[in-house]
Amino acid sequence: MPPRTAPDAAPIVSINGLTKTYATGLQALKPISLDIKRGEIFALLGPNGAGKTTLISIVCGIVTPTSGKIVADGHDILTDYREARAKIGLVPQELTTDRWETVWNTTAFSRGLFGRPPDAQYLEKVLRDLSLWDKRKDQLQTLSGGMKRRVMIAKALAHEPSILFLDEPTAGVDVELRRDMWALVRRLRDNGVTIILTTHYIDEAEEMADRIGVINKGELILVEDKATLMKKLGKKQLTLHLAEPMTAVPPELGEYNLTLKNGGHELEYAFDANAEHKGIAALLRRMTDLGVAYKDLNTSQSSLEDIFVSLVSDRTERPKP
Repeated sequence: MPPRTAPDAAPIVSINGLTKTYATGLQALKPISLDIKRGEIFALLGPNGAGKTTLISIVCGIVTPTSGKIVADGHDILTDYREARAKIGLVPQELTTDRWETVWNTTAFSRGLFGRPPDAQYLEKVLRDLSLWDKRKDQLQTLSGGMKRRVMIAKALAHEPSILFLDEPTAGVDVELRRDMWALVRRLRDNGVTIILTTHYIDEAEEMADRIGVINKGELILVEDKATLMKKLGKKQLTLHLAEPMTAVPPELGEYNLTLKNGGHELEYAFDANAEHKGIAALLRRMTDLGVAYKDLNTSQSSLEDIFVSLVSDRTERPKP
């Protein structure tokens, strides 16, 4: 595995002040600035209509921005379009393939579109990595949906891009294939390709991403290392299964964030993941002093999905100034 890029290295994608407003007046993207680190897997999360695909389409040169500047691997996407676009591979949401073409020919054609010389050895490696080699002579119309999605990735990789955008790469594929795709994305990253993906599957981002961005209503509301995000915004929960049900939380336990559940049979304690040392041991000692017995206890921690829903809901429900 090649060494990871130093934290202070220049970003491979730099987005500054990017906006998009359509002729109808719809502001699809509010000013967005974002740097993507070389060699990372960056997951962009957001509800439907949040602006994920618009953002990707602008960076890939498909949609023209209203304002802003984008540099892809040293090339301005507007003033140096051809060189910038050659650095980028894109796997779109929609499966757009020539149904009569073979797997090999459509992949080779995609390579030629970017002016790359023929390289049968490289294309063979790509197809083998995607478990498509045995299908290389098959027409695309004969393939399953999952195999067609693999072909879309092969086409995106055919010209050896340094940046790969995956827009909902596992939409509509089964769980086993999703796992295969995750493994493939990791291998690509290990081989030096920077991955930017959008996904509706929060567990996908939690499994793979190095950093996470959350976009909502055209606004980038958060960008954070995954581990830092989980630590900073994650909540832990202790559930105590009481020996005898309670009708109310004793006032002597009022300093703790306690809630009675399940008809008074369970006592729930929510606390910051960073501050667990402050509470659990003291709470259990205090309960013993008060004669409050429990039969069992268990803990849980909020997932990335919990954090995402909380962030988006907060923005949706927040009153406008």
